[in-house]
Amino acid sequence: MALLAVAGYALLRPTAPHDSGAGLGAVDPAPLIVLTDGGERSFSVEIADEPSERQQGLMFREHMDDDHGMLFVFSETQQVGFWMKDTPLALDLIFIGPDGRVRAIRRGEPLSLATISPDVPVRFVFEVKAGIAARLGIEDGDRVHHPAIDGVAGEGSPGQAGSGPVSDD
Repeated sequence: MALLAVAGYALLRPTAPHDSGAGLGAVDPAPLIVLTDGGERSFSVEIADEPSERQQGLMFREHMDDDHGMLFVFSETQQVGFWMKDTPLALDLIFIGPDGRVRAIRRGEPLSLATISPDVPVRFVFEVKAGIAARLGIEDGDRVHHPAIDGVAGEGSPGQAGSGPVSDD
């Protein structure tokens, strides 16, 4: 399996002056919800499902709200690797398998070329500000819901079948 360097293809393209990146991209209308032992954690998300969007990622972004993130969607389950060369924000990278379960959480070092990888194949990566995963109790094995994930995992989103809990099976 190929190791993809997704978050910062800056080595492959010239670095050009860029705005502060403080503005958000298009926010998906559906929230991303993580089911933790402490309850549901909801985020507004930008979706990066095209190669150019995954290449750009959160590069040059200087600010992001605590309840906001970017969901990277891959067309197949694969080994992935990210770096943060042009990303000034410290990030938590939450690696998610095709079943919608958190497989690993790694910290991204701002402006670094170090590869960040979960060492297991994943289908999705969710980036949030550094420290958010720990603060909200997001852990390996937690179920993540969003239409892009649920379509692959084969489960509905929380609240679709009533107000009861979503099965962890």
